Amino acid sequence: MKQAVMTEPGQIEFREVEKHSAGPDQVLIKIMRIGICGSDIHVFHGKHPYTSYPVVQGHEVSGQIVEIGSNVQNLSIGDKVTIQPQVFCDECYSCRHGNYHICDYLKVMGFQTTGAASEYFAVDASKALKLSDSMSYEEGAMVEPLAVVAHALRRTAGVIGKKILILGAGPIGNLAAQAAMGLGAETALITDISNYRLSVAEKCRIPFRVNPNEQKLGDALIDFFGPDKADVILECVGTRDTIDQAITLARKGTDIIVVGVFGEKPKVDMGLVQDHELRLIGTLMYQKNDLLTAIDLIEKSKVDLAPLITDSFSFSEYLKAYRYIDEQKDRSMKVMINVQGE
Repeated sequence: MKQAVMTEPGQIEFREVEKHSAGPDQVLIKIMRIGICGSDIHVFHGKHPYTSYPVVQGHEVSGQIVEIGSNVQNLSIGDKVTIQPQVFCDECYSCRHGNYHICDYLKVMGFQTTGAASEYFAVDASKALKLSDSMSYEEGAMVEPLAVVAHALRRTAGVIGKKILILGAGPIGNLAAQAAMGLGAETALITDISNYRLSVAEKCRIPFRVNPNEQKLGDALIDFFGPDKADVILECVGTRDTIDQAITLARKGTDIIVVGVFGEKPKVDMGLVQDHELRLIGTLMYQKNDLLTAIDLIEKSKVDLAPLITDSFSFSEYLKAYRYIDEQKDRSMKVMINVQGE
């Protein structure tokens, strides 16, 4: 089978390797779609602090089971699935207390261990999640990023009936706003300095959208949410400017969920955090229940993913896809790799 290997930053090599087979507790998946995420792009640029080369990427995936191990139950050949790409130890404090997603020795497929950028991929059956037949392979590959925001929203005391501010209208910010509304939020305001990304947010029916370069965000918050402003803030960019906005504009006692990945350490006004009793809450990846929540949101049409999937490339064009993303930074939202050409 063919396997895409990133041999060094900016270089992808296709290799013919022995086709995987399913072990007794595994399933073999015919990989159909792979989504490229921001962390993948960091690896492509050599800026991911926890990834070495060569590496086989691919953690936002969907496919079809073509072989099952002798011990596998509840999954069948032909099932449409996605995968949970975390590998954890089951022994450290976090794992023993149900927080395996922050395992002390956490590895993620596509970063610290082999990902699914192959024509076929064998994985433990416990990490394969069944999708409905009606879900497209593109939607299936979006379950993982949607689970990221489902988990982030779970880090606060619920969103039902609340007004949610999301800083950053990239794929994760967009999904955060949509998921919040799908999970019962009263309304959501999303911000970005890219009017194109805000136009995608409008297509996704996110109620309020603001470009802070064109309108003062503090004024917009009061215009759209009233004097009490936001109940919960999600920072989905990972820059000093946006974390400053979150802290400065937050109502006293507000939860600020830090979703964005920071390339540089920001200076944070901890005096204001202390004085306003703000809560800065980190969030990392997800657990199985978050993936199931994401699947449920998609299957119940609580989110609209089509406007986010802006481009598709064949498996042989993997490198071309990365170069395209670099050239079209704001206009390439979610780029899909079509592995099988189906």
